[in-house]
Amino acid sequence: MTKRNLCIGVDYGTDSVRAIMVDADNGNELATSVFEYPRWKAGLYCDPSINMFRQHPLDYIEGLEYIIRELKSICTGEEDQIRAISIDTTGSTPVAVDVNGIPLSLTPEFREDPDAMFILWKDHTSVKEADLINDLCRSWMTDFSKFSGGIYSSEWFWSKILHIVTRNPAVARAAYSWVEHCDWMPALLTGNMEPQKIIRSRCAAGHKAMWNSAWGGLPEDLFLMTLSPELKGLRDRLYTETFTSDMSAGVLSPEWANRLGLNTDVVVGVGAFDAHFGAVGGEIQPYLLSKVIGTSTCDMLVAPLDDMKDVIVKGISGQVEGSIIPGLLGMEAGQSAFGDIYAWFRDLLSWTLRLLPQVTEDQYEKVKSTIITELSNKASEIPLRKSDIVAIDWLNGRRTPDANQHLKGAVSGLTLGTDAPRYFKALVESTAFGARMIIDRFKDQGLPIKGILALGGVAKKSPYVMQVLADVLNMPIKVVRSEHTCALGAAMFASVVAGIHPTVLNAQQVMGKGFDMIYQPRSEYVSDYSSLYHEYQLLGKFIEGRCNTGE
Repeated sequence: MTKRNLCIGVDYGTDSVRAIMVDADNGNELATSVFEYPRWKAGLYCDPSINMFRQHPLDYIEGLEYIIRELKSICTGEEDQIRAISIDTTGSTPVAVDVNGIPLSLTPEFREDPDAMFILWKDHTSVKEADLINDLCRSWMTDFSKFSGGIYSSEWFWSKILHIVTRNPAVARAAYSWVEHCDWMPALLTGNMEPQKIIRSRCAAGHKAMWNSAWGGLPEDLFLMTLSPELKGLRDRLYTETFTSDMSAGVLSPEWANRLGLNTDVVVGVGAFDAHFGAVGGEIQPYLLSKVIGTSTCDMLVAPLDDMKDVIVKGISGQVEGSIIPGLLGMEAGQSAFGDIYAWFRDLLSWTLRLLPQVTEDQYEKVKSTIITELSNKASEIPLRKSDIVAIDWLNGRRTPDANQHLKGAVSGLTLGTDAPRYFKALVESTAFGARMIIDRFKDQGLPIKGILALGGVAKKSPYVMQVLADVLNMPIKVVRSEHTCALGAAMFASVVAGIHPTVLNAQQVMGKGFDMIYQPRSEYVSDYSSLYHEYQLLGKFIEGRCNTGE
Protein backbone atom coordinates (compact mmCIF):
# COMPACT_ATOMS: atom_id res chain seq x y z
CA MET A 1 0.00 0.00 0.00
CA THR A 2 1.43 3.37 -1.05
CA LYS A 3 1.94 5.72 1.84
CA ARG A 4 -0.09 8.92 1.52
CA ASN A 5 0.65 12.46 2.60
CA LEU A 6 -2.35 13.34 4.76
CA CYS A 7 -2.93 16.80 6.20
CA ILE A 8 -5.55 18.03 8.62
CA GLY A 9 -7.13 21.47 8.38
CA VAL A 10 -8.96 22.73 11.47
CA ASP A 11 -11.40 25.65 11.21
CA TYR A 12 -12.67 27.24 14.43
CA GLY A 13 -15.84 29.15 13.54
CA THR A 14 -18.27 31.15 15.61
CA ASP A 15 -20.61 28.25 16.49
CA SER A 16 -18.49 25.16 15.93
CA VAL A 17 -15.12 23.73 15.00
CA ARG A 18 -14.72 21.77 11.77
CA ALA A 19 -11.86 19.61 10.53
CA ILE A 20 -11.07 17.86 7.25
CA MET A 21 -8.48 15.28 6.39
CA VAL A 22 -7.03 15.79 2.91
CA ASP A 23 -4.70 13.78 0.72
CA ALA A 24 -2.23 16.55 -0.10
CA ASP A 25 -1.01 14.75 -3.22
CA ASN A 26 -4.32 15.21 -5.03
CA GLY A 27 -6.63 17.30 -2.84
CA ASN A 28 -9.09 14.48 -2.10
CA GLU A 29 -11.07 15.23 1.05
CA LEU A 30 -11.12 11.91 2.91
CA ALA A 31 -13.06 12.77 6.06
CA THR A 32 -14.80 15.64 7.81
CA SER A 33 -15.97 16.25 11.35
CA VAL A 34 -17.90 19.03 13.12
CA PHE A 35 -18.29 19.78 16.83
CA GLU A 36 -20.72 22.41 18.15
CA TYR A 37 -19.51 24.30 21.23
CA PRO A 38 -21.81 23.15 24.07
CA ARG A 39 -21.33 26.15 26.37
CA TRP A 40 -21.74 28.61 23.52
CA LYS A 41 -24.83 26.78 22.24
CA ALA A 42 -26.36 27.11 25.71
CA GLY A 43 -25.79 30.87 25.58
CA LEU A 44 -23.38 30.90 28.51
CA TYR A 45 -21.11 33.87 29.20
CA CYS A 46 -22.82 36.07 26.60
CA ASP A 47 -25.19 39.03 26.75
CA PRO A 48 -26.41 40.00 23.28
CA SER A 49 -28.21 43.05 24.67
CA ILE A 50 -24.80 44.68 25.24
CA ASN A 51 -23.01 42.87 22.39
CA MET A 52 -20.96 40.77 24.81
CA PHE A 53 -19.86 37.44 23.30
CA ARG A 54 -17.37 35.25 25.16
CA GLN A 55 -16.28 31.64 24.61
CA HIS A 56 -14.84 29.21 27.13
CA PRO A 57 -11.54 27.53 26.14
CA LEU A 58 -12.98 24.15 27.14
CA ASP A 59 -15.31 24.39 24.12
CA TYR A 60 -12.22 24.66 21.94
CA ILE A 61 -10.27 21.89 23.67
CA GLU A 62 -13.12 19.39 23.80
CA GLY A 63 -13.96 20.17 20.19
CA LEU A 64 -10.40 19.55 19.01
CA GLU A 65 -10.17 16.17 20.68
CA TYR A 66 -13.54 15.13 19.28
CA ILE A 67 -12.97 16.11 15.65
CA ILE A 68 -9.47 14.66 15.37
CA ARG A 69 -10.53 11.36 16.86
CA GLU A 70 -13.56 11.22 14.55
CA LEU A 71 -11.35 11.86 11.51
CA LYS A 72 -9.16 8.96 12.64
CA SER A 73 -12.17 6.70 13.09
CA ILE A 74 -13.19 7.39 9.49
CA CYS A 75 -9.66 6.86 8.16
CA THR A 76 -8.80 3.90 10.35
CA GLY A 77 -5.18 2.77 10.36
CA GLU A 78 -3.76 5.80 8.60
CA GLU A 79 -2.53 7.70 11.66
CA ASP A 80 1.12 7.31 10.65
CA GLN A 81 0.38 9.00 7.32
CA ILE A 82 -0.80 12.27 8.90
CA ARG A 83 1.99 14.75 8.26
CA ALA A 84 0.74 18.10 9.55
CA ILE A 85 -2.08 20.08 11.15
CA SER A 86 -2.87 23.76 10.59
CA ILE A 87 -5.52 25.75 12.39
CA ASP A 88 -7.55 28.87 11.67
CA THR A 89 -9.87 30.68 14.07
CA THR A 90 -12.14 33.69 14.24
CA GLY A 91 -10.46 36.96 15.06
CA SER A 92 -9.72 39.09 16.76
CA THR A 93 -10.50 36.67 19.59
CA PRO A 94 -7.94 37.24 22.38
CA VAL A 95 -7.72 35.81 25.89
CA ALA A 96 -5.88 36.76 29.08
CA VAL A 97 -3.27 34.17 30.10
CA ASP A 98 -1.08 33.61 33.15
CA VAL A 99 2.71 33.33 33.17
CA ASN A 100 2.45 29.76 31.89
CA GLY A 101 0.20 30.69 28.96
CA ILE A 102 -2.91 29.21 30.59
CA PRO A 103 -6.14 31.14 29.93
CA LEU A 104 -7.34 32.57 33.22
CA SER A 105 -10.73 30.90 32.73
CA LEU A 106 -8.98 27.52 33.07
CA THR A 107 -7.87 28.45 36.60
CA PRO A 108 -10.16 28.02 39.64
CA GLU A 109 -10.40 31.72 40.46
CA PHE A 110 -11.71 32.78 37.07
CA ARG A 111 -13.44 29.70 35.67
CA GLU A 112 -16.84 31.44 35.48
CA ASP A 113 -15.63 34.99 34.73
CA PRO A 114 -16.51 36.00 31.13
CA ASP A 115 -13.71 38.59 31.16
CA ALA A 116 -11.21 35.74 31.61
CA MET A 117 -12.49 33.90 28.53
CA PHE A 118 -11.85 34.31 24.83
CA ILE A 119 -13.43 37.55 23.65
CA LEU A 120 -15.11 36.60 20.40
CA TRP A 121 -14.57 38.63 17.24
CA LYS A 122 -18.13 39.97 17.29
CA ASP A 123 -17.94 41.24 20.87
CA HIS A 124 -18.52 45.01 20.68
CA THR A 125 -18.27 45.92 24.36
CA SER A 126 -15.14 47.99 23.70
CA VAL A 127 -16.54 50.70 21.43
CA LYS A 128 -15.47 53.48 23.81
CA GLU A 129 -11.99 52.00 24.08
CA ALA A 130 -11.69 51.96 20.28
CA ASP A 131 -12.60 55.65 20.28
CA LEU A 132 -9.80 56.33 22.79
CA ILE A 133 -7.29 54.44 20.64
CA ASN A 134 -8.33 56.32 17.51
CA ASP A 135 -8.11 59.70 19.25
CA LEU A 136 -4.62 58.92 20.53
CA CYS A 137 -3.45 57.57 17.15
CA ARG A 138 -4.43 60.83 15.48
CA SER A 139 -2.49 62.93 17.99
CA TRP A 140 0.59 60.69 18.37
CA MET A 141 3.81 61.28 16.48
CA THR A 142 3.35 57.90 14.78
CA ASP A 143 -0.14 56.91 13.65
CA PHE A 144 -0.13 53.26 14.64
CA SER A 145 -3.47 52.76 12.84
CA LYS A 146 -1.87 53.74 9.52
CA PHE A 147 -1.78 50.20 8.13
CA SER A 148 -5.13 49.30 9.72
CA GLY A 149 -7.09 51.56 7.42
CA GLY A 150 -6.57 54.58 9.66
CA ILE A 151 -9.40 53.55 12.01
CA TYR A 152 -9.04 51.05 14.84
CA SER A 153 -12.06 48.86 15.58
CA SER A 154 -13.78 47.69 18.74
CA GLU A 155 -13.58 44.17 17.27
CA TRP A 156 -9.79 44.14 17.60
CA PHE A 157 -7.03 43.13 20.00
CA TRP A 158 -6.10 46.35 21.85
CA SER A 159 -9.67 47.64 22.22
CA LYS A 160 -10.72 44.41 23.91
CA ILE A 161 -7.71 44.27 26.20
CA LEU A 162 -8.15 47.92 27.20
CA HIS A 163 -11.81 47.30 27.99
CA ILE A 164 -11.10 44.31 30.25
CA VAL A 165 -8.13 45.70 32.17
CA THR A 166 -9.92 48.97 32.96
CA ARG A 167 -13.18 47.33 34.12
CA ASN A 168 -11.98 44.15 35.84
CA PRO A 169 -9.07 44.78 38.24
CA ALA A 170 -8.82 41.11 39.23
CA VAL A 171 -8.30 39.97 35.64
CA ALA A 172 -5.94 42.89 35.03
CA ARG A 173 -3.75 41.81 37.96
CA ALA A 174 -3.76 38.13 36.99
CA ALA A 175 -3.20 38.61 33.25
CA TYR A 176 0.49 38.17 32.52
CA SER A 177 -0.08 38.40 28.78
CA TRP A 178 -2.73 38.08 26.06
CA VAL A 179 -2.95 35.61 23.19
CA GLU A 180 -5.08 35.38 20.06
CA HIS A 181 -7.08 32.19 19.66
CA CYS A 182 -5.23 31.36 16.41
CA ASP A 183 -1.91 31.57 18.26
CA TRP A 184 -3.02 29.74 21.39
CA MET A 185 -4.20 26.57 19.65
CA PRO A 186 -0.80 25.78 18.00
CA ALA A 187 0.92 26.70 21.28
CA LEU A 188 -1.32 24.26 23.14
CA LEU A 189 -0.66 21.43 20.68
CA THR A 190 3.10 21.92 20.63
CA GLY A 191 3.51 22.62 24.36
CA ASN A 192 5.23 25.95 23.59
CA MET A 193 2.96 28.04 25.82
CA GLU A 194 5.34 30.45 27.52
CA PRO A 195 3.81 33.79 26.42
CA GLN A 196 7.01 35.43 25.12
CA LYS A 197 7.90 32.25 23.20
CA ILE A 198 4.52 31.57 21.59
CA ILE A 199 4.79 31.72 17.80
CA ARG A 200 2.61 34.67 16.83
CA SER A 201 0.70 34.91 13.58
CA ARG A 202 1.60 37.68 11.13
CA CYS A 203 -2.04 37.65 10.06
CA ALA A 204 -3.44 38.33 13.53
CA ALA A 205 -0.73 40.73 14.63
CA GLY A 206 -0.75 42.85 11.49
CA HIS A 207 -4.48 43.12 10.95
CA LYS A 208 -5.70 43.41 14.54
CA ALA A 209 -2.84 44.46 16.86
CA MET A 210 -1.21 47.30 14.85
CA TRP A 211 1.99 45.28 14.45
CA ASN A 212 4.22 46.52 11.64
CA SER A 213 7.93 46.33 10.98
CA ALA A 214 7.90 50.04 10.07
CA TRP A 215 7.85 50.92 13.79
CA GLY A 216 9.57 47.84 15.15
CA GLY A 217 6.55 45.69 15.87
CA LEU A 218 3.75 46.60 18.26
CA PRO A 219 2.91 50.18 19.32
CA GLU A 220 5.46 51.58 21.74
CA ASP A 221 5.05 51.18 25.49
CA LEU A 222 4.51 54.92 26.09
CA PHE A 223 1.58 54.91 23.68
CA LEU A 224 -0.01 51.98 25.52
CA MET A 225 0.66 53.51 28.94
CA THR A 226 -1.03 56.71 27.78
CA LEU A 227 -4.13 54.69 26.97
CA SER A 228 -4.08 53.14 30.45
CA PRO A 229 -1.49 52.62 33.21
CA GLU A 230 -2.75 49.03 33.29
CA LEU A 231 -0.99 48.44 29.95
CA LYS A 232 2.42 49.43 31.26
CA GLY A 233 5.00 46.78 30.43
CA LEU A 234 2.54 44.56 28.55
CA ARG A 235 4.38 45.08 25.26
CA ASP A 236 7.44 43.31 26.71
CA ARG A 237 5.26 40.33 27.65
CA LEU A 238 3.83 39.99 24.15
CA TYR A 239 6.06 39.65 21.07
CA THR A 240 8.29 41.39 18.55
CA GLU A 241 8.54 38.86 15.74
CA THR A 242 5.62 37.43 13.76
CA PHE A 243 5.43 34.54 11.33
CA THR A 244 3.53 33.70 8.16
CA SER A 245 1.42 30.56 8.11
CA ASP A 246 3.74 28.60 5.83
CA MET A 247 6.04 28.31 8.85
CA SER A 248 6.06 25.62 11.52
CA ALA A 249 5.03 26.33 15.11
CA GLY A 250 6.59 23.02 16.20
CA VAL A 251 5.47 19.40 16.44
CA LEU A 252 2.84 17.72 18.58
CA SER A 253 3.88 17.49 22.20
CA PRO A 254 3.89 14.02 23.79
CA GLU A 255 0.80 14.98 25.80
CA TRP A 256 -1.22 16.04 22.78
CA ALA A 257 0.06 13.26 20.56
CA ASN A 258 -1.31 10.88 23.19
CA ARG A 259 -4.61 12.75 23.58
CA LEU A 260 -5.21 12.78 19.83
CA GLY A 261 -3.81 9.33 19.14
CA LEU A 262 -1.16 10.68 16.74
CA ASN A 263 2.63 10.65 16.80
CA THR A 264 5.06 13.39 17.78
CA ASP A 265 6.32 13.78 14.19
CA VAL A 266 3.15 15.62 13.18
CA VAL A 267 4.05 19.24 12.37
CA VAL A 268 1.78 22.06 13.54
CA GLY A 269 1.60 25.17 11.36
CA VAL A 270 1.43 28.81 12.41
CA GLY A 271 -2.21 29.80 12.77
CA ALA A 272 -4.23 32.54 11.09
CA PHE A 273 -7.78 33.83 10.82
CA ASP A 274 -10.52 31.82 9.14
CA ALA A 275 -11.30 34.21 6.30
CA HIS A 276 -7.63 34.43 5.34
CA PHE A 277 -7.29 30.65 5.14
CA GLY A 278 -10.67 30.55 3.39
CA ALA A 279 -9.36 32.87 0.71
CA VAL A 280 -6.46 30.49 0.12
CA GLY A 281 -8.77 27.47 0.05
CA GLY A 282 -10.93 29.36 -2.45
CA GLU A 283 -7.91 29.81 -4.74
CA ILE A 284 -7.47 33.55 -4.35
CA GLN A 285 -5.10 35.20 -6.83
CA PRO A 286 -3.88 38.82 -7.15
CA TYR A 287 -6.80 41.22 -7.55
CA LEU A 288 -9.48 38.55 -7.21
CA LEU A 289 -11.66 39.61 -4.29
CA SER A 290 -12.52 36.67 -2.02
CA LYS A 291 -15.76 37.15 -0.08
CA VAL A 292 -16.53 34.88 2.87
CA ILE A 293 -20.28 35.40 3.15
CA GLY A 294 -21.98 34.19 6.30
CA THR A 295 -23.32 35.91 9.40
CA SER A 296 -20.95 38.73 8.50
CA THR A 297 -18.56 39.04 5.55
CA CYS A 298 -14.80 39.09 5.31
CA ASP A 299 -13.34 40.34 2.04
CA MET A 300 -9.77 39.39 1.13
CA LEU A 301 -7.55 40.86 -1.58
CA VAL A 302 -3.91 40.13 -2.41
CA ALA A 303 -1.53 42.15 -4.55
CA PRO A 304 2.15 42.00 -5.51
CA LEU A 305 4.33 43.96 -3.10
CA ASP A 306 5.83 46.00 -5.92
CA ASP A 307 2.36 47.25 -6.88
CA MET A 308 1.71 48.51 -3.36
CA LYS A 309 4.77 50.66 -2.72
CA ASP A 310 3.59 53.84 -0.96
CA VAL A 311 -0.07 52.78 -1.35
CA ILE A 312 -2.07 53.01 1.87
CA VAL A 313 -5.69 51.94 1.49
CA LYS A 314 -7.86 53.96 3.84
CA GLY A 315 -10.77 52.60 5.81
CA ILE A 316 -10.13 48.86 5.46
CA SER A 317 -9.21 46.26 8.09
CA GLY A 318 -5.51 46.34 7.40
CA GLN A 319 -2.88 45.65 4.78
CA VAL A 320 -0.17 43.23 5.88
CA GLU A 321 2.70 41.59 4.03
CA GLY A 322 2.18 37.83 3.88
CA SER A 323 -1.02 37.76 5.92
CA ILE A 324 -2.93 35.74 3.30
CA ILE A 325 -0.33 34.41 0.85
CA PRO A 326 3.35 34.71 1.85
CA GLY A 327 5.16 37.06 -0.52
CA LEU A 328 2.04 39.07 -1.38
CA LEU A 329 0.36 41.97 0.40
CA GLY A 330 -2.84 40.86 2.09
CA MET A 331 -5.75 43.26 2.51
CA GLU A 332 -8.92 42.71 4.53
CA ALA A 333 -12.31 44.37 4.54
CA GLY A 334 -15.84 43.21 5.39
CA GLN A 335 -19.30 43.88 6.77
CA SER A 336 -20.20 43.49 10.45
CA ALA A 337 -23.54 41.92 9.58
CA PHE A 338 -24.82 40.11 6.50
CA GLY A 339 -26.64 36.83 7.14
CA ASP A 340 -27.20 38.03 10.70
CA ILE A 341 -29.53 40.69 9.28
CA TYR A 342 -31.70 38.09 7.58
CA ALA A 343 -31.72 35.99 10.76
CA TRP A 344 -32.79 39.06 12.76
CA PHE A 345 -35.73 39.66 10.43
CA ARG A 346 -36.68 35.97 10.54
CA ASP A 347 -36.69 36.02 14.34
CA LEU A 348 -38.70 39.24 14.32
CA LEU A 349 -41.40 37.64 12.18
CA SER A 350 -41.49 34.36 14.09
CA TRP A 351 -41.74 35.96 17.54
CA THR A 352 -45.53 35.95 17.59
CA LEU A 353 -45.59 32.17 17.25
CA ARG A 354 -44.29 32.02 20.82
CA LEU A 355 -47.59 33.53 21.95
CA LEU A 356 -49.57 30.57 20.67
CA PRO A 357 -49.68 27.82 23.31
CA GLN A 358 -50.75 25.21 20.74
CA VAL A 359 -47.48 25.66 18.78
CA THR A 360 -44.91 23.13 19.97
CA GLU A 361 -41.17 23.78 19.99
CA ASP A 362 -40.69 21.43 17.04
CA GLN A 363 -43.42 23.20 15.07
CA TYR A 364 -41.93 26.57 15.90
CA GLU A 365 -38.49 25.53 14.70
CA LYS A 366 -39.93 23.97 11.54
CA VAL A 367 -41.79 27.14 10.59
CA LYS A 368 -38.83 29.31 11.51
CA SER A 369 -36.50 27.28 9.28
CA THR A 370 -38.65 27.99 6.21
CA ILE A 371 -39.10 31.75 6.61
CA ILE A 372 -35.99 32.99 4.79
CA THR A 373 -36.53 30.58 1.90
CA GLU A 374 -40.15 31.70 1.49
CA LEU A 375 -39.20 35.38 1.79
CA SER A 376 -36.51 34.88 -0.85
CA ASN A 377 -38.96 33.23 -3.24
CA LYS A 378 -41.52 36.01 -2.86
CA ALA A 379 -38.92 38.82 -2.97
CA SER A 380 -37.53 37.48 -6.23
CA GLU A 381 -40.98 37.96 -7.83
CA ILE A 382 -41.23 41.64 -6.90
CA PRO A 383 -40.42 43.97 -9.84
CA LEU A 384 -37.46 46.25 -9.26
CA ARG A 385 -38.34 49.96 -9.22
CA LYS A 386 -36.15 52.97 -8.61
CA SER A 387 -38.62 54.14 -5.94
CA ASP A 388 -38.31 50.99 -3.84
CA ILE A 389 -37.72 51.28 -0.10
CA VAL A 390 -34.07 51.52 0.89
CA ALA A 391 -32.43 50.03 3.99
CA ILE A 392 -29.04 50.56 5.66
CA ASP A 393 -27.19 47.41 6.72
CA TRP A 394 -25.41 48.79 9.80
CA LEU A 395 -27.44 46.79 12.34
CA ASN A 396 -24.16 45.68 13.95
CA GLY A 397 -22.22 48.81 13.12
CA ARG A 398 -19.95 49.22 10.11
CA ARG A 399 -16.70 47.33 9.70
CA THR A 400 -15.55 48.77 6.37
CA PRO A 401 -15.13 51.08 4.71
CA ASP A 402 -14.27 53.30 7.69
CA ALA A 403 -15.07 51.27 10.81
CA ASN A 404 -17.71 52.81 13.04
CA GLN A 405 -19.54 50.61 15.56
CA HIS A 406 -21.69 53.54 16.71
CA LEU A 407 -23.71 53.36 13.51
CA LYS A 408 -27.19 51.84 13.40
CA GLY A 409 -29.43 50.38 10.73
CA ALA A 410 -32.25 52.29 9.08
CA VAL A 411 -34.97 52.02 6.45
CA SER A 412 -36.78 54.66 4.37
CA GLY A 413 -39.78 54.64 2.08
CA LEU A 414 -42.09 52.45 4.15
CA THR A 415 -45.82 52.61 3.45
CA LEU A 416 -48.87 50.71 4.66
CA GLY A 417 -48.41 48.59 1.56
CA THR A 418 -44.94 47.40 2.62
CA ASP A 419 -45.18 43.71 3.37
CA ALA A 420 -42.61 41.25 4.74
CA PRO A 421 -41.18 40.19 1.34
CA ARG A 422 -40.65 43.81 0.31
CA TYR A 423 -38.95 44.61 3.60
CA PHE A 424 -36.77 41.52 3.23
CA LYS A 425 -35.93 42.52 -0.34
CA ALA A 426 -34.69 45.89 0.92
CA LEU A 427 -32.56 44.20 3.58
CA VAL A 428 -30.94 41.90 1.02
CA GLU A 429 -30.26 44.86 -1.27
CA SER A 430 -28.76 46.80 1.65
CA THR A 431 -26.20 44.05 2.27
CA ALA A 432 -25.34 44.07 -1.43
CA PHE A 433 -24.95 47.85 -1.38
CA GLY A 434 -22.64 47.53 1.63
CA ALA A 435 -20.54 45.07 -0.37
CA ARG A 436 -20.41 47.54 -3.26
CA MET A 437 -19.12 50.27 -0.97
CA ILE A 438 -16.11 48.09 -0.14
CA ILE A 439 -15.33 47.41 -3.80
CA ASP A 440 -15.70 51.09 -4.61
CA ARG A 441 -13.22 51.94 -1.86
CA PHE A 442 -10.59 49.61 -3.31
CA LYS A 443 -11.18 51.01 -6.79
CA ASP A 444 -11.04 54.60 -5.53
CA GLN A 445 -7.62 53.82 -4.07
CA GLY A 446 -6.40 52.62 -7.47
CA LEU A 447 -6.71 48.85 -6.94
CA PRO A 448 -8.39 46.87 -9.72
CA ILE A 449 -10.94 44.19 -8.85
CA LYS A 450 -10.61 41.61 -11.62
CA GLY A 451 -13.10 39.08 -10.28
CA ILE A 452 -15.10 37.97 -7.25
CA LEU A 453 -14.89 34.62 -5.47
CA ALA A 454 -17.55 33.68 -2.93
CA LEU A 455 -17.59 31.10 -0.16
CA GLY A 456 -19.45 30.54 3.08
CA GLY A 457 -22.97 29.56 4.05
CA VAL A 458 -24.86 32.34 2.28
CA ALA A 459 -22.84 31.86 -0.92
CA LYS A 460 -23.71 28.15 -1.01
CA LYS A 461 -27.33 28.26 0.16
CA SER A 462 -28.95 31.55 -0.92
CA PRO A 463 -29.34 31.88 -4.71
CA TYR A 464 -31.59 34.93 -4.41
CA VAL A 465 -29.09 36.81 -2.27
CA MET A 466 -26.20 35.91 -4.56
CA GLN A 467 -28.07 36.99 -7.69
CA VAL A 468 -28.92 40.35 -6.15
CA LEU A 469 -25.27 40.72 -5.15
CA ALA A 470 -24.11 40.04 -8.71
CA ASP A 471 -26.64 42.53 -10.08
CA VAL A 472 -25.64 45.28 -7.63
CA LEU A 473 -21.90 44.75 -8.12
CA ASN A 474 -22.38 44.31 -11.89
CA MET A 475 -19.75 41.58 -11.82
CA PRO A 476 -19.85 37.78 -12.15
CA ILE A 477 -19.45 35.91 -8.86
CA LYS A 478 -17.81 32.48 -8.81
CA VAL A 479 -18.88 30.26 -5.91
CA VAL A 480 -16.17 27.98 -4.56
CA ARG A 481 -17.04 24.28 -4.86
CA SER A 482 -15.60 23.07 -1.54
CA GLU A 483 -18.04 22.87 1.37
CA HIS A 484 -15.17 23.37 3.83
CA THR A 485 -13.11 26.10 2.21
CA CYS A 486 -11.53 27.56 5.36
CA ALA A 487 -10.51 24.11 6.59
CA LEU A 488 -9.24 23.29 3.10
CA GLY A 489 -7.09 26.42 3.17
CA ALA A 490 -5.73 25.28 6.52
CA ALA A 491 -4.90 21.88 4.99
CA MET A 492 -3.12 23.62 2.11
CA PHE A 493 -0.94 25.50 4.58
CA ALA A 494 -0.33 22.26 6.49
CA SER A 495 0.95 20.68 3.27
CA VAL A 496 3.48 23.48 2.86
CA VAL A 497 4.54 23.30 6.50
CA ALA A 498 5.13 19.56 6.05
CA GLY A 499 7.23 20.14 2.94
CA ILE A 500 4.81 18.32 0.63
CA HIS A 501 4.32 21.42 -1.53
CA PRO A 502 6.95 24.18 -1.83
CA THR A 503 4.54 27.14 -1.71
CA VAL A 504 0.92 27.95 -1.02
CA LEU A 505 0.37 28.71 -4.71
CA ASN A 506 1.60 25.21 -5.57
CA ALA A 507 -0.70 23.73 -2.95
CA GLN A 508 -3.66 25.61 -4.43
CA GLN A 509 -2.96 24.19 -7.89
CA VAL A 510 -2.93 20.60 -6.61
CA MET A 511 -5.51 20.74 -3.83
CA GLY A 512 -8.01 23.35 -5.09
CA LYS A 513 -11.58 22.27 -5.81
CA GLY A 514 -12.54 24.90 -8.38
CA PHE A 515 -16.00 26.44 -8.65
CA ASP A 516 -19.46 24.98 -9.00
CA MET A 517 -21.56 28.00 -9.93
CA ILE A 518 -21.24 31.45 -11.49
CA TYR A 519 -23.82 34.19 -10.90
CA GLN A 520 -23.92 36.56 -13.86
CA PRO A 521 -25.27 40.11 -13.45
CA ARG A 522 -28.57 40.71 -15.23
CA SER A 523 -28.14 43.77 -17.45
CA GLU A 524 -31.78 44.83 -17.07
CA TYR A 525 -31.28 45.27 -13.30
CA VAL A 526 -27.93 47.07 -13.25
CA SER A 527 -29.14 50.61 -13.96
CA ASP A 528 -32.00 50.58 -11.43
CA TYR A 529 -29.73 49.10 -8.78
CA SER A 530 -27.21 51.87 -9.42
CA SER A 531 -29.97 54.39 -8.75
CA LEU A 532 -30.98 52.62 -5.55
CA TYR A 533 -27.32 52.43 -4.52
CA HIS A 534 -27.16 56.22 -4.81
CA GLU A 535 -30.23 56.45 -2.54
CA TYR A 536 -28.49 54.07 -0.11
CA GLN A 537 -25.43 56.33 -0.02
CA LEU A 538 -27.54 59.44 0.65
CA LEU A 539 -29.48 57.74 3.44
CA GLY A 540 -26.23 56.40 4.89
CA LYS A 541 -24.69 59.87 5.04
CA PHE A 542 -27.78 61.14 6.85
CA ILE A 543 -27.75 58.28 9.38
CA GLU A 544 -24.01 58.64 9.93
CA GLY A 545 -24.43 62.35 10.60
CA ARG A 546 -27.11 61.68 13.21
CA CYS A 547 -25.07 58.96 14.92
CA ASN A 548 -21.91 61.08 14.96
CA THR A 549 -23.75 63.97 16.62
CA GLY A 550 -25.39 61.65 19.15
CA GLU A 551 -28.94 62.29 17.96
